[in-house]
Amino acid sequence: MYSIKRLLAVLMLFSAVACNNTNNQQQASKDSTKLSAPISRAAYQQDVQGKKVDLYVLSNKKNMTVYITNYGGRIVSVNVPNKSGTFTDVVLGYDSLNHYFSRKENFFGALVGRYGNRIAKGKFQLDGKSYQLAINNAPNALHGGPKGFHDQVWDAKQTNDQTLELSYLSKDGEEGYPGNLSVKVLYHLTEENSIEISYSATTDKKTVLNLTNHSYFNLNGAGSGTINDHLMTINADKFTPVDSTLIPTGVLADVAGTAFDFRKPKAIGDSVNSLSEQIKNGKGYDHNFVLNRKTTNDLELAATVYSTVTGIKLEVLTQEPGIQFYGGNFLDSILFGKKDLHYSYRTAFCLETQHFPNAPNQSNFASTILEPGKTYSTKTVYHFGIQ
Repeated sequence: MYSIKRLLAVLMLFSAVACNNTNNQQQASKDSTKLSAPISRAAYQQDVQGKKVDLYVLSNKKNMTVYITNYGGRIVSVNVPNKSGTFTDVVLGYDSLNHYFSRKENFFGALVGRYGNRIAKGKFQLDGKSYQLAINNAPNALHGGPKGFHDQVWDAKQTNDQTLELSYLSKDGEEGYPGNLSVKVLYHLTEENSIEISYSATTDKKTVLNLTNHSYFNLNGAGSGTINDHLMTINADKFTPVDSTLIPTGVLADVAGTAFDFRKPKAIGDSVNSLSEQIKNGKGYDHNFVLNRKTTNDLELAATVYSTVTGIKLEVLTQEPGIQFYGGNFLDSILFGKKDLHYSYRTAFCLETQHFPNAPNQSNFASTILEPGKTYSTKTVYHFGIQ
């Protein structure tokens, strides 16, 4: 009797150990799935401009992961589940830091500043004084200039698994802008699969400021072909028409009856090849939409994009008055990204939340002036779900 009890006890012990080992292996596998990067961290670790550049990983309990480098504050990769539960990387980027150096003009995933979008001929005035910015999109200044925020190494501090804080001091005169500007950007990944981007800044001299993020999205998966099948909704009754150099004319035009009417879900490709002057000027979509806002400062839904292939839905919420919809019209045939995937013509879209392009030179556009003693503060959310 004693030997049988002892045998049963031994068997139960072995069973418990085996079960525990299985659980540990399953947890390790789960953790590996959650934390393993599709991109080598070492490929992003080097000294640039006398500062250390690295790759930071944000992850939540749903195993969504976001990879960010402090070179340009760039979102490198965003992995979200599709309708079958498979994780899909939905933003364009590169496998190594070195690739960004030679393709800066695409602004892949970058924090853009001091001024997102274009300023006509790179000129503006403050209190009667004229300022000349660097010209990098002739004849205009674009996205802060050739050495804008996208080409700077930001100081980085990851406070937990889901939050990365980036900061940068833009010195007086940098790229032609006045004032020593202290900027802080917080990337936060929520448990609801949202990427929250919070921007703040202060200056010691009156300046102009318009910060945004320039991620390129393809909800079918980065490098998986055109985005023209994506269904898009933009909460805007009006947009700002542009001249042949993509500078707004100052008019707020109705979208009704035009290729720019996305008030109801419409495939991006439905009107992208229309013969309208505006589509010709932008070589497709590269326009600012005037958002229908109910409040001044609350987060409100600006745009929704849905892939019928993957079932992935992106919702963009912002405190900004405008959003730039760019359809990847200037991506070229020789561009290859992560895993040697082809990033060609119209294979990604951008939704850049913003104040309006060339606002410093348009008195009827909301002001982008930041004064000493005031704090610039704005927030945008990119929320991913399944439809």
